[in-house]
Amino acid sequence: MQTDGASNRGAEVIRAQLATLPDTPGVYRMLAADGSVLYVGKAKNLKRRVASYTRTDGLPGRTRRMVALTRAMEFVTTHTEAEALLLEANLIRSLLPPFNILVKDDRSFSYIVIGKGHEFPRLMQHRGSAERRGTTGKGGAGKGNRRDSDLFGPYASPHLVGMTIAALQRAFLLRSCDDGVFASRTRPCLQHQIKRCSAPCVGRVGEEEYAAQVQGVRDVLSGRSAEVQADFARHMQDSSDRLEYEDAARWRDRIRALTALQSRQDINLEDTLGDADVLALHREGGAACVQAFFFRGGRNQGTRAFFPRIDAEEEPGDILAAFAAQLYADTPPPALLLLSHPVAAPDLLAEALGLTAGRRVAVETPRRGPKRRTVEHALTNARDALGRRLADRSTQAALLEGVARVFALPAPPRRIEIYDTSHIQGAFPVGAMVVAGPEGFQRNAYRRFHIRDPEAAGDDYAMLRETFTRRFARARTDDPSRDEQGRSAGLWPDLILIDGGLGQLNAVRDELAMLGITDIPLVAIAKGPDRNAGRERFFRPGQPPLSLAANDPVLHFLQRLRDEAHRTAIDSHRARRMKAMSHSRIDGIPGIGPTRRKALLHHFGSATAVASAGLKDLEAAPGISAAIARKLYEHFHG
Repeated sequence: MQTDGASNRGAEVIRAQLATLPDTPGVYRMLAADGSVLYVGKAKNLKRRVASYTRTDGLPGRTRRMVALTRAMEFVTTHTEAEALLLEANLIRSLLPPFNILVKDDRSFSYIVIGKGHEFPRLMQHRGSAERRGTTGKGGAGKGNRRDSDLFGPYASPHLVGMTIAALQRAFLLRSCDDGVFASRTRPCLQHQIKRCSAPCVGRVGEEEYAAQVQGVRDVLSGRSAEVQADFARHMQDSSDRLEYEDAARWRDRIRALTALQSRQDINLEDTLGDADVLALHREGGAACVQAFFFRGGRNQGTRAFFPRIDAEEEPGDILAAFAAQLYADTPPPALLLLSHPVAAPDLLAEALGLTAGRRVAVETPRRGPKRRTVEHALTNARDALGRRLADRSTQAALLEGVARVFALPAPPRRIEIYDTSHIQGAFPVGAMVVAGPEGFQRNAYRRFHIRDPEAAGDDYAMLRETFTRRFARARTDDPSRDEQGRSAGLWPDLILIDGGLGQLNAVRDELAMLGITDIPLVAIAKGPDRNAGRERFFRPGQPPLSLAANDPVLHFLQRLRDEAHRTAIDSHRARRMKAMSHSRIDGIPGIGPTRRKALLHHFGSATAVASAGLKDLEAAPGISAAIARKLYEHFHG
């Protein structure tokens, strides 16, 4: 506990800032002695808000501790209080100050994206920040930024997005391939054969008809699916009246796909609200859960439970306001936000979210009617989710105690790092690090290492050595003293697990010793005879191998850690391999755009044939001038 003297010292540091502070909105940061950020706050009047911290007798205990640790402050002025609220939320998300309410969730939202800037736009999935939409998508990379794509979402589940896109493809036949594949097609692909694409790449559909299909997708995702389905029904009836039964059957199949999409919306708002999100807070046992429901066009697009880091002294409305500001920092807010508890300044929150959305956003706390019933449903889910989490946390704590007992650790590990490598005959080698602790897997702390040393490719020991060198050389630079603060920041693990046997263990031990690190417990997990799960052996430096009973919960826990590292390494290797496979040898050559690339592939048949062609052969290709032909030839032949 901090002494009164420490509190007074912190208050004097804060008081010294008052003379130069303006009476304007802004954001302030409280800094510790080592320069780390303790707290980020916003204020309508910076001088008045900061001055309140100098009267320590009236502050809550947690705030007094924060003031006692403060040794410097930084300030940023803004034009309005709403801008200050947005800046505060962004700084909290990036700096993770320990005294702020923090939305701790490493999962990103998923969106459905319709590209722009192409005569035949692509339907794709995007996962991550809405600010970077269009940069990646399921099925290949698509270039662009937020201005050249239409975004629909968020969806809480990537699986739901995948099912929705599959249904939309059956109903509207939009392409999902990337622009490079589209430009190089000479005949329809499998997607066309299974009636999920209208094959615009080979002229099976015109721009006008395809644009109508794109508009149909926009209408459905905007909540106007009833009108679209009625239009489909008219087309089916017209085809039937003309005795064109095959065409009528195609419209029938598209109606079925659209109906299946609508039937998946299992929780719908009872009145027509358009786009709305519901945030419901439940607190218990010093922890909190915010259950989020996402509705677009009045239909449910998934739910997600969040578990923000809070203090027991925080009011429910303050928690929800801080949560909402951080949640919508990189996710477009809907037109309506329904909250389970009233916030202190709903108009300010609405104004700040409106600045993010570029339109009006309403913030409400309904007390009765259909909206309240929806909020009550979310509250029930929040209570159940928090109960499950508290039970899981208790189980996780018991397992970590078991790990400490099995490996004779001084205390249950707070951070376990698990390592594995993956390659195919030395190609596309990667190392992977996954992290687990009292809260389970910490996926936002995972790291993937593309092996850089060509001599290490294919050599498991050398790959591990490079992985550990890069991981811990950086940790030594960031925290040479290896103090408790560095451990809290995740720079140092309490236990390292390695997927491998005695050879891998020795390689890692020697590499860490060269870095001067000899006090982190190391354990290698080797599969038993015939690689049978349940017969694993655990190797530790200077000790005989250890085995656990096949029904031991600690063994199952360690297997799960090992398997997660193995999965992450394989996924990283596959992603690297698939990226290389999707990259054509003629991509990226200056002067060769989609049209010329398509002409070259049509003329020569493959990128390999283009690379091996002579200068005269290149000049003979349609649309390729002598200057471009020479540039191509010199690119491949020097």
